[in-house]
Amino acid sequence: MQERLEELKQEALSKVEAASTLKELQDVKVAYLGKKGPITEVLRGMGKLSAEERPIVGQLANDVRAAITEELEKKQEIVERAAVEEKLAAEAIDVTLPGRAVNQGNRHPLTAVIEEIEDLFLGMGYSIAEGPEVEQDYYNFEALNLPKNHPARDMQDSFYITEEILLRTHTSPVQARTMEAHEGKGPVKVICPGRVYRRDTDDATHSHQFTQIEGLVVDENIRMSDLKGTLQTFAKKMFGEDREIRLRPSFFPFTEPSVEMDISCFKCGGHGCNVCKGTGWIEILGAGMVHPNVLEMSGFDSKKYTGFAFGMGPERIAMLKYGIDDIRHFYQNDIRFLKQFKRV
Repeated sequence: MQERLEELKQEALSKVEAASTLKELQDVKVAYLGKKGPITEVLRGMGKLSAEERPIVGQLANDVRAAITEELEKKQEIVERAAVEEKLAAEAIDVTLPGRAVNQGNRHPLTAVIEEIEDLFLGMGYSIAEGPEVEQDYYNFEALNLPKNHPARDMQDSFYITEEILLRTHTSPVQARTMEAHEGKGPVKVICPGRVYRRDTDDATHSHQFTQIEGLVVDENIRMSDLKGTLQTFAKKMFGEDREIRLRPSFFPFTEPSVEMDISCFKCGGHGCNVCKGTGWIEILGAGMVHPNVLEMSGFDSKKYTGFAFGMGPERIAMLKYGIDDIRHFYQNDIRFLKQFKRV
């Protein structure tokens, strides 16, 4: 029996030495030290031994178990260390290789201009108002002094969904909704940025979808001089302190009187160049005093309250500000175009 134990010990140690994976070591452990292993079988036959032999065989069996367990633990440590070293070697990083450049995003030039305009007017005490892009005909036209069959509606070729629902053609409906929400009580002082839609042929200066920012102030004793001062401040902040403005008579159904605003050309200083087409002036936006009918339809007493409104296209301002010659560049997602504005 003692000889059998020694044989099992040598046999087990040999297999431990030959094992190269954790699974093989586990198989050896189960085969020799498990409940159904040969060492256990030997111990079950100890009942046939004499009283003097039992303690000797029992001690030897324990020594054999201890020796096999010790060798298993040593070999397991070696195998685990080798596995870690192999993994580290496979995942090694050559720190001498050049790094991979990370492309960082930046604000779209149109977004940058819109945010710049918003910040300017927020600093002047305005708040930002928003409204639905799918709008009711009433707010898009009728509440702005454009009743059905009004000829001025033809100037804004619209995307109608039903007879009374359309994609808004300007952000003026937000002004009408804002005045209506004030229930005839001033003051109202908001700007309304957002996307608008018109049935237009896309080319270098036109798009069926574009953005607008409109402004509205309604309160007692609002005058044309307040409008001019506001627009002058806007022009100087956006295009430089030496900019001059001029107001030309115009017509909009929702303002009376109405004006178009030009700024002195920032490229030639008003002397005439290709940007201003030799005139020295660049048209920027339309504006005017809020028509009394618009005030009345929104619940304001036009004898007590007056107001002014203005509307501008951020695309046009961005094109002038950054020398962009085609409005379609804003919407084509051409990375070559966008990369030019990393500092915007």
